[in-house]
Amino acid sequence: MSIASLLYSPSKILLGFYKLLTIFRFILMSVAFLFICTVSCFYCLLRPFHRDNVHHTSRYLGKVTKLLGFDVEVRIPESVKNIGPVVYVANHQNSYDVFTMASAVQPGTVTVGKKSLRWIPIFGQMYWLTGNILIDRKNTSKAMNTMSFTADKIIKNKLSVWMFPEGTRSRGRGLLPFKTGAFRTAIQANVPIIPICASNQEGTIKMGRWNNGKIIIEFLDPIYMTKENSSSVRNLADKTHALMKTKISQLDEEIANSKHKGD
Repeated sequence: MSIASLLYSPSKILLGFYKLLTIFRFILMSVAFLFICTVSCFYCLLRPFHRDNVHHTSRYLGKVTKLLGFDVEVRIPESVKNIGPVVYVANHQNSYDVFTMASAVQPGTVTVGKKSLRWIPIFGQMYWLTGNILIDRKNTSKAMNTMSFTADKIIKNKLSVWMFPEGTRSRGRGLLPFKTGAFRTAIQANVPIIPICASNQEGTIKMGRWNNGKIIIEFLDPIYMTKENSSSVRNLADKTHALMKTKISQLDEEIANSKHKGD
């Protein structure tokens, strides 16, 4: 064996370990995800579309983060606890949101998603049976009707609705511009907006790394509807966007500082 091969063999061993850990975690994550979705489907058959189905399923999805090597800290101010029906607006980063954001889903909360989701095997059936609201994004007129339908659900069933106003995953591009659907829904239902900010997870979660650190999810104080902000939905969306962008930057800085102290 040459001297060069001896020198490089430790790095090859380490690379092999990273690859094995990545494969192992991916398999473990997939099995856990399918198992939770399947059990949730059977559970929801006993009480389909119950207002707390999403919360109960999310509690278990949130535990998958431990398998991926990171912790999630959820911060909820007193102003938000036991507040009643609201519209939550959260930043949408990547596919890991199904696990990270799950830790923050409160009782009596449903989400709004694409109608096509229900055709995804197992997950789609779970998503539908848990009582989430499905919309047709390709049909603008139907989407507008969905806002009224969602607002009626909030009022009649005393539900809270979780929405991603960016409309798509940001994938490391920062907080994208907000669409106004969530804010129009809140105005129609006459309920407050509660921003939810998650620290950056794009590029920080690596399946081959043993410890991926921590993600912080923080709820901001409620934004109540007034004559001023309800008269301009665009201004309300922009104001909320600015608040969330500032908070997300603060959370990212806090995590970066904690890493430096740990080093």
